[in-house]
Amino acid sequence: MKLPKILAREEVARSALFRIEALELEFSNGVRRRYERLPDSGHRAVMLIPITEDDKVLLIREYMAGFHAYRLTLPKGAVDAGETLLEAAQRELREEVGLRAERLTPLKTLSVAPGHMGFSITAVLAEGLTPDPLPGDEPEPLTVVPWPLDQLPALYSLDDFDEARAIAALQLAALHLADRP
Repeated sequence: MKLPKILAREEVARSALFRIEALELEFSNGVRRRYERLPDSGHRAVMLIPITEDDKVLLIREYMAGFHAYRLTLPKGAVDAGETLLEAAQRELREEVGLRAERLTPLKTLSVAPGHMGFSITAVLAEGLTPDPLPGDEPEPLTVVPWPLDQLPALYSLDDFDEARAIAALQLAALHLADRP
């Protein structure tokens, strides 16, 4: 398919974290529309699926400003300037869970609301975990919550575990692990 032609592009708002851009588009059939979006900032991010030797995934409970609530999720964070994706994954795991991974396996890059946001995050499986904490940048200590991998449906039914990216990342990890001999 042919991409719509961008007739005009305008920044309509900016904050410390986000930029909102309006696009005036013309589609191949002549229809014109205005879209507002959070464009791709060029910054990459990682989401970790840390798996223990006894087949538990290590979740974190953290404050989510979007909902003004504490939620269960997976450790995650931005790739800093000069870092590779796997270096950032290792650092975030050490900062948020206090562990280092012997093996880091990128599973898939996931998008979030691609109709309005140019943001993506790479799900990374973390295995062979050993203690090696780093001070984090969170405003308060995170609570680590181990969850048995064979009980993911029960996790998905919890009201405080609802982040689509975390659910998708766990499913990718479960499929990856099931393919192993």
